[in-house]
Amino acid sequence: MTIQNSEINFNNLIQNEVCRLAEKYNKEYLDCADIMQITGLGRDNVRAMMARKDFPKICVGKRRIVSLASFVAWQISNEFGGQHGKEKA
Repeated sequence: MTIQNSEINFNNLIQNEVCRLAEKYNKEYLDCADIMQITGLGRDNVRAMMARKDFPKICVGKRRIVSLASFVAWQISNEFGGQHGKEKA
């Protein structure tokens, strides 16, 4: 698979997942409770994940939220070890 095709597949995967979750939750931004439902993780684990420096959160006062698109892109890229769009040697 070429790098360009891999990138297109990655982007399609993100787009499809964003559409699916947006339809299911009727939201553009997610909070801790939403991420708990999506991932099946507990509150403390989700809060720890949201505290990571590489997590694409937005802080509104003490509240942390994340855009649906950013969350999906972050989640998928972490599942694939950040190797999307790169061919293995």
